[in-house]
Amino acid sequence: MTCAQDKTRILTVDDSPSMRALLKHALTAEGFHVDQADDGVSALDWLKENECDVVITDINMPRMDGFGLIEHLRKGAIHENRPILVLTTEASEEKKAQARRAGATGWIVKPFDAVKLAAAVRRVTH
Repeated sequence: MTCAQDKTRILTVDDSPSMRALLKHALTAEGFHVDQADDGVSALDWLKENECDVVITDINMPRMDGFGLIEHLRKGAIHENRPILVLTTEASEEKKAQARRAGATGWIVKPFDAVKLAAAVRRVTH
């Protein structure tokens, strides 16, 4: 967890460059530090060298989807308690249940509301 004077560090994982840009803009405007990856494989590579307080991931991505990323992160002790929020266009109860089973902390449907997204990040990191 970060110190009070430090910014909460978020890793966003989404294959859409425009969505990554929207997330970075919205979350930095809310006072967060944002790092980005374009799929689950890139996220895992980034996490080998870096730390973050929360992961926000899309579901549908090439190479490794969000479910695979969540399952992989939950296998290791270092990430077992890290908050993971799913941000996706998927809204089915079946997909939400699958994300919960994989270990997701929360679920947000796109298009997202920046204030609600920031509130969700604050909720899972405090």
